[in-house]
Amino acid sequence: MIDTHAHLNMDDFNDDMDQVIKRAKENGLSYIIVIGMDHKSSLRAIELAETYDMVYATVGLHPGYVDEGDLDFIKPLLKHPKVLGIGECGLDFYWRKDNEEKQREAFKYQIELAKETGLPLVIHTRNSFLEAYEMVSPLKGEIKGVFHCFSSDVKDAIKTTELGFYVGIDGPITYKKNDELIDIVKAIDLNYLLIETDSPFLTPTPLRGKRNEPGYVKFVLEKLADVLNIDQKTLDAQTTHNTHKLFNLGGKNT
Repeated sequence: MIDTHAHLNMDDFNDDMDQVIKRAKENGLSYIIVIGMDHKSSLRAIELAETYDMVYATVGLHPGYVDEGDLDFIKPLLKHPKVLGIGECGLDFYWRKDNEEKQREAFKYQIELAKETGLPLVIHTRNSFLEAYEMVSPLKGEIKGVFHCFSSDVKDAIKTTELGFYVGIDGPITYKKNDELIDIVKAIDLNYLLIETDSPFLTPTPLRGKRNEPGYVKFVLEKLADVLNIDQKTLDAQTTHNTHKLFNLGGKNT
């Protein structure tokens, strides 16, 4: 298994990082991708990637940080051999919309970097799927990426995969009120499915209420296999293959 989206660069993990990594290995993970959100967290993601063989990083500016963060740091960090992608970037109109133009400018810059470098985008959307989709869709075939923690509907999920982008599924697939997510998973091409935790957030059942960590991605995989009536090993192989294909995982470090 591969956790394609974890925030081990947050303070929540400062006291027990070695144990978190150890448990991830014990739970069957081969890799963890730690996601940058601003300059500081992107540097921390790289630091973790340099410390642990199984950890890789992305660097970028999250829409929630556009007012306090610059964009200049991103491009130089993309040259690091363990940086696999750009993001977390995108649009978030749930928390704020008064700075929409600034969010769009930051996202556009990172889209252009993806086109220039060939690296995938890790896209955050909240109450903003259509707007984000409209910004990336004109570059179909020229850029790639994942709509992380997918939270729109079946129609939009299919549009995402038809664009050649991936759909990231997290702990909410294990929650009781998850009919929309189940319908999405059943409807999309499994060649575009990724599993992720969004640690320390969105802890899956049966551990909901506790801090999430990469080792718990196994509960996401188990639920997906049940929903799709697929053997867990088969689904693990498929999502692992998808991750390697999107992120060229390991390819830059061998």
